[in-house]
Amino acid sequence: MDGTSALENGAGGNTAGENAAGEDTASAGAGSGGGLQSIDHIVVLMLENRSFDHLLGYLYHDTGNVSPTGQPFEGLTGTETNPGADGKPVPVFPITPSTPNAYFMPGADPGEGYMATNSQLFGSTATPSAPALPSMQGFVTNFAYTLGWEGREGWSIVGGTQPQDIMGCFTPEALPVLSALARGYAVCDHWFGSAPTETLPNRAFALAGTSQGHMDDKTRTFTCPSIFGSLTAAGVSWSVYGYSAQPLTKHNFPDITGAPASHFGLFKDFTAAAAAGSLAEFVFLEPSWSATGNSQHPNYDVALGEQLIHDVYEALRTSPQWSSTLLIVTYDEHGGCYDHVPPPWGATAPDNSTGEFGFDFTRFGPRVPTLLISPLIPAGTVFRVPDGGTPLDHTSILKTIETRWNLKPLTARDAVAEHVGGAITLTTPRTDDALAGVIVPVSGGITPSAGKISHLQAVLADLMARQVPAGAHVPAPRTSEEAEAFIRERSQAEVEGS
Repeated sequence: MDGTSALENGAGGNTAGENAAGEDTASAGAGSGGGLQSIDHIVVLMLENRSFDHLLGYLYHDTGNVSPTGQPFEGLTGTETNPGADGKPVPVFPITPSTPNAYFMPGADPGEGYMATNSQLFGSTATPSAPALPSMQGFVTNFAYTLGWEGREGWSIVGGTQPQDIMGCFTPEALPVLSALARGYAVCDHWFGSAPTETLPNRAFALAGTSQGHMDDKTRTFTCPSIFGSLTAAGVSWSVYGYSAQPLTKHNFPDITGAPASHFGLFKDFTAAAAAGSLAEFVFLEPSWSATGNSQHPNYDVALGEQLIHDVYEALRTSPQWSSTLLIVTYDEHGGCYDHVPPPWGATAPDNSTGEFGFDFTRFGPRVPTLLISPLIPAGTVFRVPDGGTPLDHTSILKTIETRWNLKPLTARDAVAEHVGGAITLTTPRTDDALAGVIVPVSGGITPSAGKISHLQAVLADLMARQVPAGAHVPAPRTSEEAEAFIRERSQAEVEGS
């Protein structure tokens, strides 16, 4: 496998108001506000547990990993490998629409915690010492280990799944929505998770700039301030939407938990607000958390997530607020899926929290897919920070919001983060539709985990159960349907104040 990355060889993408297509642009740099003053609405859709190579590694493969604007793109060459249990190289391979069970690949839930991530990156669960460069050679062996224990414990695994399946990466033909938007606007090929671990710590970084030292999903609420409190204090409007149930985020931070009900809604409320031109200035969107939902968590149906991304984009594109809107589509963590670029060291510890597992928060997590979508962004943009700058990570979302509305940073991490204003370089909004002619894929299959309570469904049910009046009996949900029913009941009870 070629472990060399543009982080090491100095290649760069679009970092200023550069547009090889010759479109009308305005000068914009990552160090200033860039084009953010033209943005009145920032919308974030954060999906689940997919790496950059896994979803977008083949995006510009046919053009030698160079975008139409002539910018280098850190994608797959097709020669990348990982050793199998026998030491023989297992090559990366394309997932096409005709690949068996394509939209349920890699067939099982890969290892996604801190130690599993260490194993994938360094070949050992032990905490590495700086500045050891990850070899990125442990994905196949870690997936083999994970398949073993998941099989013994009765986890849902697609029949025939093998350790080498972790090397499968989707082609643009298999993910036409995500790929068309990546090509039609800006793709960030050096956007890293904030911590090399699972979901809730990374979601906390995206909204609060810290996980308060936590490195797994056992901690489900945080006591630190979040961006929602900062926005409220500054008089900037915000909304959080769940898909078909109350958003999980509502229960994560003290300055959002007690916020008025007007700040929260469902996906149908988001689309209605977009159509009416009444979107808040900052909008955070959640997918549905069930195993049959659209979060794209492995091994759920990726095609359902394609439909969600399509629906979010179309709601915004047809909104009267579209000309001043920035949509950020990202994923909270790599979820154990293969990526070939070593995450860098040099991250700034957010606070004085002592990290679990001895982690000091000076190393980023693996790359995750991130798109910047706005009619003020030229098609074919590959956006990353200048060489030597702080890499983009989830706290770049905070920095972008803070820069646009002149808010103070929440922690030392977002204080030094880079924002994405440099990608916004057009002075006249585009009127074309990047998804024109694109057909949303349909898997035609049944999610292997259907009927089982998903991890984040269980998290949300647990958090809502904590709000039940003292003395009330709350039976633990045993199925996905029971969890959904409980969440709906508690959502209604909270609205009614009971």
